[in-house]
Amino acid sequence: MRMPRIALLIALGLLAVYVWANYQPEAAGVVPPPWDKLAHSIGFAALAGLFVWGMGRRAWPWVLAGGLLFAGWDEWHQLALPGRSPDLGDWMADAVGTLAGIGLALAAGRKRM
Repeated sequence: MRMPRIALLIALGLLAVYVWANYQPEAAGVVPPPWDKLAHSIGFAALAGLFVWGMGRRAWPWVLAGGLLFAGWDEWHQLALPGRSPDLGDWMADAVGTLAGIGLALAAGRKRM
């Protein structure tokens, strides 16, 4: 199996774990502020980077759109979860992470050429 396919499988696995973990009652307050913003950024950077690597360099606009939309959905769905509430700061940290992950993946791709 080629490395991009493995990267894509890892990204899909991480995404599934992220969604599952967010529905757990214990998820509220696991990472205290202000470290929660760093955790959001790192998580979304990893996802975005893996998706760009797995889908190819030209997919970055789709990865960006998907990351921003998923971050929005993630914050919106917290309205229905006990002990959770949407936070624009979390969405912004997700957006920064998504952009960073895309940038790092594109830069790493240039180095390999």
